[in-house]
Amino acid sequence: MGTTDGLRGPEIWIRGPVTVPDPGPGPGTSPGPASTPYASVATPRRFSWVATHGGAGSSTLAAVYGGHDSGREWPGAGDPPSVLLVARTHAAGLESVLRTLEVFRRGAAPAGLDLDSVVLVADAPGRLPRPLAQRVRAIESVIDVYRVPWVTDWRLGDLSGSLPRETAPLARLTGAADARPR
Repeated sequence: MGTTDGLRGPEIWIRGPVTVPDPGPGPGTSPGPASTPYASVATPRRFSWVATHGGAGSSTLAAVYGGHDSGREWPGAGDPPSVLLVARTHAAGLESVLRTLEVFRRGAAPAGLDLDSVVLVADAPGRLPRPLAQRVRAIESVIDVYRVPWVTDWRLGDLSGSLPRETAPLARLTGAADARPR
């Protein structure tokens, strides 16, 4: 429990974008439902998808969920500075995520970039073998991880279908939940 001005209450940690409430009605105006202090609506941040290795799936994810596909490069000056690292769930992909997380940890990533989370794309249908699942848990212990299941239609080049239900949190993060048909 935290203490603020002698009052005790829970400490709250917020991750991700936070909106500022509207200032409320001005002098001489009557408050209405749209002018309440909490009526503002958060707009999704734009993201740059950064592949940690070739074939990670950043182009597909950018096409499906929106945002900028940086490929294997860091986002440029005009690109969104919020970064989603992308990797496949095979051993080499998970190792590449760990190496890239280390770049951010050491402060060696370009200035101004904000590492938001990691997006792991299934490298095959089905469950992960235990050793790979353990590596995923290790990554999840240091950063938010979003998982994208195997989608055969995407492999065939059809990106028009509905989003996999397992990716609802990722869709909310990127704003794709509001932009795609259900």
